[in-house]
Amino acid sequence: MFDDYLLRWGLSQDGEPMTTRSSKLLPVRCRGAAAMLKIAVDPEERAGGALMAWWAGQGAAAVLAHDAEAVLLERAQGASCLSAMARAGRDDEANRVICGVVAKLHAPRSAPRPELCPLETWFRELETAALSHGGIFAVAMIELSDLLANPRDVGVLHGDIHHDNILDFGAKGWLAIDPKGLVGERGYDYANLFRNPGGDVALQPGRFERRVELVAACASLERRRLLQWVLSVMGLSAAWHLGDSERPGTTLAIVAMAAAALGRTPL
Repeated sequence: MFDDYLLRWGLSQDGEPMTTRSSKLLPVRCRGAAAMLKIAVDPEERAGGALMAWWAGQGAAAVLAHDAEAVLLERAQGASCLSAMARAGRDDEANRVICGVVAKLHAPRSAPRPELCPLETWFRELETAALSHGGIFAVAMIELSDLLANPRDVGVLHGDIHHDNILDFGAKGWLAIDPKGLVGERGYDYANLFRNPGGDVALQPGRFERRVELVAACASLERRRLLQWVLSVMGLSAAWHLGDSERPGTTLAIVAMAAAALGRTPL
């Protein structure tokens, strides 16, 4: 699978191949520089590659080459890690970094944007869960319906912002990888960080409330609207966990905290 790209783009292997549910990855060298060759195995990942190219290195890792199936990215070489930062008691600092990167990704571009998935389509499984299970899913769906009916600041979204999708690129600073490629209100992109890098940080006493205040201030978001996005996005994530027969413990705990902060109770 990799050989054609190694030859076509003049690459040399620089590590062992890796496989995820959505892509095949190979560390490589491109003209002596560290890079990552990523070959998509599903449409969502292909859309993400096109979006990385569109960002052109502004807030996201630079794309060195790409086609419809594969993308060659510069490889992060910095020693810092946002997950480790948050776990070392520097969660505020990590979240300020995340907000800064997201702001760069959301900045207007003159180039025509690639084909992206609208949030109305992205949230279909939350609607299904609300109809099937009610409870907190129904509450999340009510908040989502309000958001989608009255959108603000609509633009290109990363779709999966969290501590491990923003990496240290040394002199270039912190840059994002692995977007989903969505379009909708910018508040969506701040919600997923609330359950990351894991329950050991996200569920610390007072941590949720602190994050709400910090992110609302750093991203210039209305507090209530941010809470609505957290509830909606975490509700969707919990619905996905149910569909995969997984236990969404941390995610449901964040759902409950967001609902409580909004004064909502399960239906």
